[in-house]
Amino acid sequence: MREGLSSAEAKKRLKIYGENKIEKRKKVSPFKLFASQFTSPIILLLIVAAILSFSVNFIKHAEYFDSVLILIIVFASGIAGFVQDYKAEQAVEALQRLATPKAKVIRDGKEQEISATEIIPGDLIVVEGGDVVPADAEILEGNLKMDESPLTGESKEVKKQKGDKIYSACGVYTGRAVAKVNATGMHTRIGKIAAKMQEIDEGKTPFQQHIGKFTKNIVAFTALIIVVTFAVAFNKFTLMEASLIAISLAVAAIPEDLPAVVTISLSLGARQMAKRKALVRRLAITESVGSVEVICTDKTGTLTEGKMEVRNFWFLRESKKARNLANKVCFYCNDAKTILEEGKEKWIGDETDIALKQYASFIKSEGKRIDEVPFSSEREMMTVVHDFGREKLVLSKGALEVILAKSSKVLLGEKIAKLDKKTKETILKKNEELSSRGFRILSMAYKDYKKPIEKNLIFIGLVLLSDPPRPEVREAIEECYSAGIRVIMITGDNPLTAKAIAEEVGMHSEGVLTGNDLDKMNEEELNIALNKGINIFARTTPFHKLRILEALQKEGHTVAMTGDGVNDALAIKKADVGISMGIKGTEVAKEASDIVLLDDNFASIRNAVKEGRRIFDNIRKFVDYLLTCNLAEVIVVLLATLFLPFISLYPVQILWINLITDGLPALALSVDPARPDVMKRKPKKRGEGIINKKLIFLVGSIGIEKAAVLIITFLLLLPFGLEKARTALFTGFILYEIVRIVVIRYEEKLCSFKDWLKNKFLIYSLIISILLQLMLLYTPLASYFEVVPLGLYDWVILLSLTFAGFVAGITIAWIIDRVIKEEY
Repeated sequence: MREGLSSAEAKKRLKIYGENKIEKRKKVSPFKLFASQFTSPIILLLIVAAILSFSVNFIKHAEYFDSVLILIIVFASGIAGFVQDYKAEQAVEALQRLATPKAKVIRDGKEQEISATEIIPGDLIVVEGGDVVPADAEILEGNLKMDESPLTGESKEVKKQKGDKIYSACGVYTGRAVAKVNATGMHTRIGKIAAKMQEIDEGKTPFQQHIGKFTKNIVAFTALIIVVTFAVAFNKFTLMEASLIAISLAVAAIPEDLPAVVTISLSLGARQMAKRKALVRRLAITESVGSVEVICTDKTGTLTEGKMEVRNFWFLRESKKARNLANKVCFYCNDAKTILEEGKEKWIGDETDIALKQYASFIKSEGKRIDEVPFSSEREMMTVVHDFGREKLVLSKGALEVILAKSSKVLLGEKIAKLDKKTKETILKKNEELSSRGFRILSMAYKDYKKPIEKNLIFIGLVLLSDPPRPEVREAIEECYSAGIRVIMITGDNPLTAKAIAEEVGMHSEGVLTGNDLDKMNEEELNIALNKGINIFARTTPFHKLRILEALQKEGHTVAMTGDGVNDALAIKKADVGISMGIKGTEVAKEASDIVLLDDNFASIRNAVKEGRRIFDNIRKFVDYLLTCNLAEVIVVLLATLFLPFISLYPVQILWINLITDGLPALALSVDPARPDVMKRKPKKRGEGIINKKLIFLVGSIGIEKAAVLIITFLLLLPFGLEKARTALFTGFILYEIVRIVVIRYEEKLCSFKDWLKNKFLIYSLIISILLQLMLLYTPLASYFEVVPLGLYDWVILLSLTFAGFVAGITIAWIIDRVIKEEY
């Protein structure tokens, strides 16, 4: 046995080279993660609201209830965001700890198992079937069949022998080898890609940009309100009264609950995604995934199962005998086996052998193997002699041309016939046809035991293997198409296999391009190909993926990039939404991603998109609700300040309206169910924020209509006393907020009784709001808010006009919906 390094030398080199691991250079401490929650424009806006509210209360020598409440909302929003981001980081780190925890090395002349992080350059490592290579190395002795898909993206085995390089994170199908380590940690191929990936800036999500812009607009609008209202009020009221009106109205104009609703929406959305196997690593990305226009996906393990399966047999003439013999070849001419690992059964061996044996696993093993000629890349076939007791059979499998060359006869049903030239041509033609459909083909033969064992074989038929598509992917892709989302396959596999899988899962494409084709194209030609509708790219490299992604983004598309290998990491990092695989994904890919698919399933992306769209709809609903209410408040108070010689609403009343209506009912909108057509409309445009043209018309028209209804209510009851009219106006705002929610749910096609029951939180919050208002009117609390109890006639007027407002609101929403056709 080779000596390897000594323990002393190994310790010395470990200090020089460091641990064998991928460094997470930009790890954020929990404190910084928590502090970052309070730097967003929304949170800063809320702090401004608290200061304004504090100023009002200070001037009035009143309690600081509103200020404290707003600060509680700030802190709660920060806590919620921190918990989600921290939990996601911890979950990803837990996934990373699962990767290759142990490795076998030769040190001090003996083989031993150590932590993979302790491997250093110069170590002799021992790798065999089922292992993951712990570092870059060169084979000194032995042979391996490798899975290099983490680096190349190709789902085929790669043969390695003495002198060949093997790479960290790649799996071993079969074989055993001793190799000398030449690179560890960040110096491995996987480490170099990780280092380049970490140089890419993460940047803000489109949603964060929209929220920032929206917040700035609200701040500017609020400042304008303060100046205008104060200027108008100062001419008619005292400095104290003018200040109270202006600042209170400014606080009313700010949607204080926006950060809470956004955080709650994103947090609950992230939780729902996690339940549906999509772990969100960055909270802000939860909404962004709903804006995706293009999904660039790998094939292996995402669209497909990620493992070879026998799909069928092909015989010249079907028979029970032919099928029995084919099953025997699959089962007995095979070196795959199962072992127990941590109490679970695990298959080890060549991926093709595993697929064949799993297919024929119903066979009860009998007899014993008495001779064999093993598979080699030169021979391209394997043969065994198996003694069944009653008979001894030679069973062979391998490449068709090799098996046909060693066969002199053919099985036709139950009979054996001569293998003539015409029959050979029929078999070869069928093989060509099946190969063009993306199948991996093996041929099978047998005979009664007679030496030489690989001569005068009897051809049985062909066995068809492929990595089958996941059963739920076809439906998921259809739903993506109905949602206006383009699906592009970018794979390292061959064009025939890629095209075959695309057809099976229902993908649309105007052809297939390979990596070589892309190398010959300039940017304009690539854009033409993409615009033409080519959605399948095969034999690609990591740089091809990045090039396709950048071409799509330059055209203004919001792109999600999925993948599991190191080869995907750069593109995942630069994508608008980067998605990695939790089961087969490498550490580098997970670190680069925004979302980790815990089941590696494309259908989980569809679920995440649906959830993201629901979140955006609910945030837009909340903004619609608050801005309409706030606009009506501004109009009513401004008009009253201009034309009436008294204050229409006291500051404390305005703040109470905010507390009641912007509180539970507004928060309840954040957990509303998805619209029925959530996956039947196109994605929102890249530059489109929360407020679009349709929302502007809705807020403006319904805000004015609401203000008009409330002013009429006030004027009708004014002859019965100013306090009575003011109380009716005050209560009218509360009632109309409830009406506005009903109208919004009508707009969202969520107005059936069944839809209301899907959000019981909303029902309870509306009931609580009404009860709180009634309690305020008919208890001693009334004196603190300067209101009086309303009588029956007052309620008749108030409810009648509120109902009229409801009808008007529904009518306005119906008209706007038909006049302004927004795609989203």
